Amino acid sequence: MNKKQTIMLWRIIVASILMVALDYVIPVTGTPQIILYLICYLIIGYDILRKAVLGIFNGKIFDENFLMAVATVGAMALGEYSEGVAVMLFYQIGELFQSYAVGKSRKNIAALMDIRPDYANVEKNGKLEQVDPDEVTVGTIIVVQPGEKVPIDGVITEGTSSLNTSALTGESLPREAGVGDEVISGCINLSGLLKIKTTKEFGESTVSKILDLVENSSMKKSKSEDFITRFAKYYTPIICAAALILAIVPPVVRMFALGIEPMWIDWITRALTFLVISCPCALVISIPLSFFGGIGGASKRGILIKGSNYLEALAETKYVVFDKTGTLTKGVFEVTDIKPIKISKDLLLESAAYAESYSNHPISKSLKTAYGKELDSARVSDVEEIGGYGVIAKVDGKEVAAGNAKLMKKLKLSYKEPDKVGTVVHVAIDGKYAGYILIADVIKENSKMAIKELKKLGVKKTIMLTGDAKKVADSVGKELGIDEVRSELLPADKVTQVEDLLEKKGQKEKLAFVGDGINDAPVLSRADLGIAMGGLGSDAAIEAADIVLMDDDPSKISLAMRISRKTLGIVRQNIVLAIGVKIVVLALGAIGIANMWFAIFADVGVMIIAVLNATRALIVKKNSY
Repeated sequence: MNKKQTIMLWRIIVASILMVALDYVIPVTGTPQIILYLICYLIIGYDILRKAVLGIFNGKIFDENFLMAVATVGAMALGEYSEGVAVMLFYQIGELFQSYAVGKSRKNIAALMDIRPDYANVEKNGKLEQVDPDEVTVGTIIVVQPGEKVPIDGVITEGTSSLNTSALTGESLPREAGVGDEVISGCINLSGLLKIKTTKEFGESTVSKILDLVENSSMKKSKSEDFITRFAKYYTPIICAAALILAIVPPVVRMFALGIEPMWIDWITRALTFLVISCPCALVISIPLSFFGGIGGASKRGILIKGSNYLEALAETKYVVFDKTGTLTKGVFEVTDIKPIKISKDLLLESAAYAESYSNHPISKSLKTAYGKELDSARVSDVEEIGGYGVIAKVDGKEVAAGNAKLMKKLKLSYKEPDKVGTVVHVAIDGKYAGYILIADVIKENSKMAIKELKKLGVKKTIMLTGDAKKVADSVGKELGIDEVRSELLPADKVTQVEDLLEKKGQKEKLAFVGDGINDAPVLSRADLGIAMGGLGSDAAIEAADIVLMDDDPSKISLAMRISRKTLGIVRQNIVLAIGVKIVVLALGAIGIANMWFAIFADVGVMIIAVLNATRALIVKKNSY
């Protein structure tokens, strides 16, 4: 508990002891009794009275503080001292529960906020000096020691280490990093000392952008929150007017129309009870708290949602459109198959890697990466690069030709065509065909599961939009089980395709576009919901999308949808509970059956139940709805 909550707890304890003593232990009556009850009342309720008075002077009369003040002061004026103190006491207990629940939900955001670095180490005159990250300019060499946070985005110039990225991605597996690797702010250096050359100012770094979008997520309200705001605006004045009518009209009718005892005290008590029952605290507090909890729970799993309106839209998503490269695939070309003829796989790959060793083409890089050993340039000579065909070079004195089918035809060699989709590097050694190596953009491990999970959640259609060739796109779509594939598209064509899909969907159905955020910004903005692969810090992703998946895992989309549906389920439960109980108890209060104790349950009891229910939104299990 914080200091404020601790003080409130002590006020509750003192007021409770004094009230019990006055009711059952201290034998006082008359003025001393009234004074002691007033002391007890002021101990527990002085802040509510103060807020009510300030609200009147500030033009914000009709809020829960006003309702509580009128109801309890009225009860005290009518001599119902115990009930007046009890209503205020239980209301404050409810407020304490609410404060604790909000604090608990904020801890998830606070855990994310803990990635904010306090300082950056800059080497000056041979010594490390801690400076404010805001003061570090682009191009500065900063030092990050083991156990410290990386304060600013940059590139490692010296050292190797393992980085804990769990605060950003939700995943606990460390990431290895060395010289030349990009690192982003918010990661924790686990082992070796690193020297990093900053590539951004602190205000533009990943950690700043993430914290900014999380802190501002509450600004974008959902339809449910907007409804409650409008509801409370009209509901409270209507209830106050109804209570006033209940206090005045029945006694007047009894006295003048029926000629019987007006029973003013009885009807005023009913009106005050009516006010206590009507307080909309459960709705006003629990619904924003539910959305806050859902957003906080999602952030723990590396899913950053920019507002509760986007969290709500996820539950209504029926069409999910995917980009291919960098979204469903890794966006990095890798050797996926090696088919040698009369030689070993290792020799085929080694020959191709050496032949391509002087080229900077992405295919050449893929071959060298797959070979995985240091290349000895002395083994290679007479390199001839033939544009549009490939490379011919001597490796250990043997002529090696590595390239496409056109190169094999040029050399008048028969070759074998692969049965899989990808870029083919045919290899010939000393004029004889030696086999081929297949290079392809590898599908992410969780992409197939992501599509399967979305269909389980009731997504009507999954669509893939890509600029790749039809053969490649159809192969990926078929392997992943995507419903429709549209290929060979330019970035502008993707916007047109999404607009076409938006026109065809139902009015209440939502369409989400999932892209890598770098070249898909126009489409992310055009869709009902833009979901971006964060790429561990892609500026375009964080800026353009409504939701950012910080670890590039497409299976997190279904998890986000489950969080959304669970949160909305909790919101609906709280709305039904709060309004249902209030309608019943208001009716009972109006006819005199429900007394102040019923009123306390209808207000404080329902609020506590609703708030406790709202905290369930914080609990995120990977496979639960």
